[in-house]
Amino acid sequence: MSIWGKVIGGVAGFAIGGPLGAILGAAAGHAYDKMKAGAEPERFDHNAARQIAFTTAVIVLSAKMAKADGRVNRAEVDAFKQLFHIPPEEMKNVGRLFDEAKKDAKGFEPYAEQIAMMFAHEPAVMEELIGGLFRIAKADGAVHPNELRFLRKTALIFGFTERQFERLKTIHLGADGDATDPYKVLGIGRKISDAEVKKTYRRLIRENHPDTLIAKGMPQEFVDLANEKMAAINAAYDRIEKERGLR
Repeated sequence: MSIWGKVIGGVAGFAIGGPLGAILGAAAGHAYDKMKAGAEPERFDHNAARQIAFTTAVIVLSAKMAKADGRVNRAEVDAFKQLFHIPPEEMKNVGRLFDEAKKDAKGFEPYAEQIAMMFAHEPAVMEELIGGLFRIAKADGAVHPNELRFLRKTALIFGFTERQFERLKTIHLGADGDATDPYKVLGIGRKISDAEVKKTYRRLIRENHPDTLIAKGMPQEFVDLANEKMAAINAAYDRIEKERGLR
């Protein structure tokens, strides 16, 4: 079964519970409740539950963020579909969940808080979720101030600092000015030592490596997104290397 079948199917509610499980029930209705009642929790492993929780959270937060600027436009919906590569047979099911979540932009905090608890010791996983939200936010050519506030608040709920959020913003949106500041991409100051630059770079590469994310149960779509972020991190480090003569 694909992750989309798992998200909408009977496995999801008892596997993750909380607000994410509740919105799945609201989207899938009576058929979901019937499947849930007859399911046996022991058949499903912890990793599957985490992947379901992650994927559901992205759908819900994407829908609520898209509504944050007052309307959900076609470009944002198309970006969502492109990011997830939703199979045609699952489009209707995923659409129901997206529609249930986009009713308004209020009340996204409980979903973000549940993800923050589930992945409290895995910031790289939450970084990829925020990366997906950034992609959807910029799909229509401009990130609305309300969307940016939504992204910032979500990042803070996830436990990131303002500086860490600015790093993610720089990676996905670029910095003010003509060129992206490589120091902002790595989330470090310009006065940091050469040794600390190398240490930070190695940590970021280790945390964001596709193999690491796969081991944590990340959906393939976000493993692909991580490759793009790795490219940005490598490019930033290359610039700093040349600037400092570290080679």
